[in-house]
Amino acid sequence: MLMSPRRDFASFPASFPRVASVSVDLDSVDCYWRIHALPGQPPESLRATILRRCLPRFAELFAGLGIRSTLFVVGRDVLEDAEGRGLLASLAGAGHELANHSHSHHYDFVRRPAGTIVSEIEHAHAAIGDCAGRAPVGFRAPGYETTAAVMARLCERGYRYDSSAFPSVPYYAAKAVAMAAMRLRGRTSGSILGSPRALAAPSMPYRPASDDPYARGDLPIWELPMAVTPVLRLPVIGTSVVMAPAWARRRLVAAVLDAPFVNLELHGIDLADAAGDGFPGELVARQPDLRHGLAAKRAALEATLLQIRAAGFAFQPLGEVATELERLARAPVGLTDAPAPGGTG
Repeated sequence: MLMSPRRDFASFPASFPRVASVSVDLDSVDCYWRIHALPGQPPESLRATILRRCLPRFAELFAGLGIRSTLFVVGRDVLEDAEGRGLLASLAGAGHELANHSHSHHYDFVRRPAGTIVSEIEHAHAAIGDCAGRAPVGFRAPGYETTAAVMARLCERGYRYDSSAFPSVPYYAAKAVAMAAMRLRGRTSGSILGSPRALAAPSMPYRPASDDPYARGDLPIWELPMAVTPVLRLPVIGTSVVMAPAWARRRLVAAVLDAPFVNLELHGIDLADAAGDGFPGELVARQPDLRHGLAAKRAALEATLLQIRAAGFAFQPLGEVATELERLARAPVGLTDAPAPGGTG
């Protein structure tokens, strides 16, 4: 049974501020190539497009609005792209958070041997920490799929939060249909269909159970789910925001603004310019958001962020949200009226 959206945050302390976090998954173009089972490899010219061309557009957008974001970084890309590494280091110095998105972004990350899973976390941890000048404290699994074993490793590593839970029934159903249609055409997606248990996860932050990352428990780490609407659990992420008509986008975003926390997840490709960045037609034909113009997508993202701010939310990186949740969880009973933390508006 899905959690009631009201039950999800009814137990939050009164002092928890209205906070929004904006995160960007910096998946490289080859990830989308694998999702759509395209032959061969993407053109070499696109190898660093997300870090070198899309990330600066996000940096400009966030700077204009005074927002500090969380950037989920693939460790391998930091090591292989000096120019992208320099930009990430600069953004970390400006107050953005660099978080762990695994080392190689294998979509079957959770199905790999235990030693590989540990290696994927550890290698990315080292690369990102070296780039940012401080160790990452947050993780998001490739393809949103996590397990109890992954959570245990993150706890051992001292991570403050995971942000892999995406409890959206429509998203899961659409993904299942798309992957089935590909199989009927003789192609196998590089992505995987994760555990349906994720669909019953709370939609607001919670401590996971040691045997089930999608259930409440008492692990010393916070799960920070991505935004979904109440009841229908429609996904409120970059793809839906940039592709929806303006009236639908406003209603979709408004549906999550009654909650005390909004976790807006974006992808680097959300600010890709298909023509200007040289995306090949075979990928554009299969990735619908690439068929929307860059100016329109940027305007949609900016309007979304302004709508969230106008509703009274302050923007903070996910790591700061996890720290505040932990502070409130440790506060003595009766001290729930402590001042809310400061944050960028």
